Amino acid sequence: MFGQTKAFSGFSVNDIKKAKAFYQNTLGLTVKDTPMGVLELHIEGNNPIIIYPKPDHVPATFTILNFPVPDIENAVDALIVKGIVFEQYEGNIKTDSKGISRGNGGPNIAWFKDPAGNILSVLEKTGR
Repeated sequence: MFGQTKAFSGFSVNDIKKAKAFYQNTLGLTVKDTPMGVLELHIEGNNPIIIYPKPDHVPATFTILNFPVPDIENAVDALIVKGIVFEQYEGNIKTDSKGISRGNGGPNIAWFKDPAGNILSVLEKTGR
């Protein structure tokens, strides 16, 4: 039924202006305003991701966007310079002092939050 559709993802924020500045200036993504007050994130090879304002926004308790990177050390260092603070976790996804989880059964990964408290990650792509 939906095999031929071009689905897209979206998530809410509590302050659309802060979100635009963060995704555009801090993360360097192409962000477009729409007439309805919704933002579109344009990423390679995908339909736009929409960001919509929600006055009673509650931050996601899971990762809403993953950004694959070739070198997680460089990506984390570059984001730290821009003021990003990485999350610290214990247990199966224990993170090091930089906030990078290594040897967790998956790729090396580090989590951080957008201004609305939604969780994002950079993860080291392997292979290819």
